[in-house]
Amino acid sequence: MLDLMPSLAGWRPAASGERCAVATIITASGSVPRPPGTSMLVSESGEILGSLSGGCVEGAVVASALEVMADGGTRLEAFGFSREDAFAVGLTCGGELEVHIQPLDGSAAGLGALQKFASGDPERPLALIRRIDGVSGRSMSVVPDPCTFGIAGSAELAALLGLDALNLDTESRKEVLLAAAAQLEPLLRGGRTGLVRLAAPQGCGGVSSGTAHGAEGGRTSPEPVTLLVESRLPQARLLVFGANDFGAALVPAAKLLGYRVTLCDARPAFSAQERFAAADEVATDWPHRYLAAEAAAGRIDSRTVICVLTHDPKFDIPLLREALELDVAFVGALGSRRSHRQRIDGLLEAGVAPERLARLHSPIGLDLGAVTPAEVAVSITAELIAARTGAAACTPLRDGSGRIHSIPASQEIAWT
Repeated sequence: MLDLMPSLAGWRPAASGERCAVATIITASGSVPRPPGTSMLVSESGEILGSLSGGCVEGAVVASALEVMADGGTRLEAFGFSREDAFAVGLTCGGELEVHIQPLDGSAAGLGALQKFASGDPERPLALIRRIDGVSGRSMSVVPDPCTFGIAGSAELAALLGLDALNLDTESRKEVLLAAAAQLEPLLRGGRTGLVRLAAPQGCGGVSSGTAHGAEGGRTSPEPVTLLVESRLPQARLLVFGANDFGAALVPAAKLLGYRVTLCDARPAFSAQERFAAADEVATDWPHRYLAAEAAAGRIDSRTVICVLTHDPKFDIPLLREALELDVAFVGALGSRRSHRQRIDGLLEAGVAPERLARLHSPIGLDLGAVTPAEVAVSITAELIAARTGAAACTPLRDGSGRIHSIPASQEIAWT
């Protein structure tokens, strides 16, 4: 749903208070166009905001959304590829989707809750927790600051879980909220989307699942409370150290991946060049000193990426010694295998523990045969994606052997 926020303020049905339904992908497998959390709004007049699959299933989803608005219930639709019926509604790419569809009115607990945030800063931290197990009552909670949100003391979350209707003592209520926090907080504070299933508290108004699995005498028990969590954090930072050709190519490439990019170099004549204007910030300072100051100010976090392109031991060694002590997502350094070995020796002499060195991506990049600065930037960003997603089919240069490039010696550049 958060993907629709930038467009929600200008969407006519929302402004006019029309009834709507929201359709959201909650699970996806195989080859699918969009990830879980992707949503589409359908108004009672048939206007649409957003897309789930680029056209494959939208027609069927719109029909279901109109039915949901008519009967007031919720619905879970499954879409996949059917070899038997090529004209059936489905995903021609072969994947499978589960789409949750629910009515959404303009009240403060529905679309109105989102409209308050729709016209704000699109980079502002924001999270949305929705209950999708079909229980009547409060179905949505907007979290303005997911990094600091205190679940255990949240009256809104207690209402979302249905605790207000239960006769729970203070200790039991606290236990339920702490169990919820253990699953919700990693998603909220990591800026991620995911499903959370919580055991329904005793006496909870969960959805009855008929005869409970393993129940005796046909007794029923409520289904787990199911929550869809979407969290958006400020842009992750990517720090490029080195105002050179490779830095100039990496800055715009990293921007394409959505990072907030800082270029840092100790040499004013280099860092002030116009070709680095695409960076969000340009810092002229000794790299290790700048990184230490940013960390001390709390502007480095577990999503931060550090790319060391200076290729000069007087910069590299103190900078990497500082970087490898931080809790960041990625630390990589440019260079040949020979310069990497020299770098490792220098870091060991500087007192960096061997287990810390194992975190260093050096030589940085995937083995794409990259030569030019632009190609090297693609190689580096490819490794960043692979590291973030855990893709196993990609080979980082640090895990290979032999020469990085197979070009003739006469065309080699200095760092190979």
